[in-house]
Amino acid sequence: MPPEEDHRVQVHLDRLLAQRGVTLTELADRVGVTLANLSILKNGRARAIRFSTLTAICDALDCQPADLLTVLPAERSATGPATAEPDRTG
Repeated sequence: MPPEEDHRVQVHLDRLLAQRGVTLTELADRVGVTLANLSILKNGRARAIRFSTLTAICDALDCQPADLLTVLPAERSATGPATAEPDRTG
């Protein structure tokens, strides 16, 4: 497992706020989360997010988690994927 600071999750809070015409301060008030914590999330420095907070953000912005978060593809080396895990589907 890579160190937490090496995660590949991208946060699109800025884009959603702009599309909805909502400021970070307004969102913090609606969600009941501190402005500082939302700023950490917005800037991609959050180490975790509670499902209840994610739900509240999605409710306030009328979006789905996939609108807010995406995972960048893993870099591939010459030998294949950066991390290979066995297929457990079958």
